[in-house]
Amino acid sequence: MGNAPGNIMVPVVMFGWIPFVMILFSRLEAKIAAAAAFVAGWMFLPVVAYNLPALPDYTKTTATCVGILAGAWLFDKERFGEFRFSAVDIPILLWCTAPFFSSVANGLGPYDGLSQTMYQSITWGLPYYIARIYFSDTEGLKILALAIVIGGIVYIPFCWFEMIMSPQLHRMTYGFHQHSFLQTIRAGGGFRPMVYMDHGLMTSMWMVIAVFLGTWLYLSGSLPKKILFVPTVYLLLLLVFTTMMMKSFGAISLLFLGLIVIILTNKMKLRFLILILLVTPHLYIVTRTTGTWDGRNLSQFVAEKISEERAQSLQFRFDNETILIDKALQGTFFGWGGFGRSRVYDDKGRDISIADGLWIITLGQNGIYGLIALVIAVQLPVVLFLLRVKPNRWNEQQWAAPAVMAVFLAIYMIDNLLNSMINPIYMLFSGGIIGVMLRLHAGAHASIPEAESSITIRQSVPSHSTTRFITEPEISPSRFIS
Repeated sequence: MGNAPGNIMVPVVMFGWIPFVMILFSRLEAKIAAAAAFVAGWMFLPVVAYNLPALPDYTKTTATCVGILAGAWLFDKERFGEFRFSAVDIPILLWCTAPFFSSVANGLGPYDGLSQTMYQSITWGLPYYIARIYFSDTEGLKILALAIVIGGIVYIPFCWFEMIMSPQLHRMTYGFHQHSFLQTIRAGGGFRPMVYMDHGLMTSMWMVIAVFLGTWLYLSGSLPKKILFVPTVYLLLLLVFTTMMMKSFGAISLLFLGLIVIILTNKMKLRFLILILLVTPHLYIVTRTTGTWDGRNLSQFVAEKISEERAQSLQFRFDNETILIDKALQGTFFGWGGFGRSRVYDDKGRDISIADGLWIITLGQNGIYGLIALVIAVQLPVVLFLLRVKPNRWNEQQWAAPAVMAVFLAIYMIDNLLNSMINPIYMLFSGGIIGVMLRLHAGAHASIPEAESSITIRQSVPSHSTTRFITEPEISPSRFIS
């Protein structure tokens, strides 16, 4: 076993997480246990990877997924029988297996291909599968949404500590910094918190999705009146204020974009704004790979209107993308594979390229094939949601959480153009929406328009049921949320 950095807390927490999740399943309703395990694991487990012999790296994603599946096997085994593979699951299957074809096409061998496929399947496929069995109805997605909102609220004091004292919590708890400390220093003073996530950008996006979900759920009347005995509106305002103070311009811009799109789409009852979000990555990828657009006019606009420093950083990304695109297009249809083969090196063998966006990383490693599979896997749930649920219903309690998740997936693919912040919880959105749409389709015995207006998905958790953690607004107060 490869040694992970840090103190004794690292192995204790990492290898203790699976039995802890199993305890959650023994004490809580299965859907709540799965949501709580994923949210808490992603928020607080250390950023490490144990190299296990003949097995994929043991990371926070691995620990959480294995814990949930083990808990489900022991306490909710019938859940596995509910999964039925469908044609709409093919894109995620193609994306998870793309590294295998890349390895074989480049002579790296099937063993390397299987190894890379296993890693990709754990990162993307297992969260998707867990969502397909646990969050494939609107009640399940609402539970997941509430867990994320509560997770964002719980993160508030941690974010403020690091904004004031600098990002030290991961080091104080686990004995090492998970990322370069220099990247946490903000221009003009202050720090961008990382807390227990890989990077400050990932933490900012986490708070953004919590605000996005919390705001829309509040407007739709889907949030409980109190969370942790505090009026929800005050906690939501504090969550918004904290997110703004993190000063992550890109993440905050995506938040405002998402709110504008979902509000206008719901009010105007038109889908064209979502279609613009879906088309944007395609236009960007095509214009960049064909050399039609080099990004300089955008950098100049940022320099004039926002910040010269941000403009230089943006153009630096564009310049690196250009040389990486040239290298990628010299490879096979399945890319260059792993081991840094898609990178650009000078005459002395030094790596002179920096790949920031997930799309360019994918194009280099998995080629055009992998990039197409990635885009379809992320965007297909959004397309299905647009086709099956009318925009005027997005503010209904039943559809509020799925609507935010669908819009966020469209925005996430845009974020992947400049960043590569892979959060497995986003694939819970994908698998959950796919599952909901399959249930809606299965229940639609009439025409599609009639189904959109009249079909109500069977809830796997009765609306009158209560739990110790999550209750509906109209239900009497529970132990933690009322």
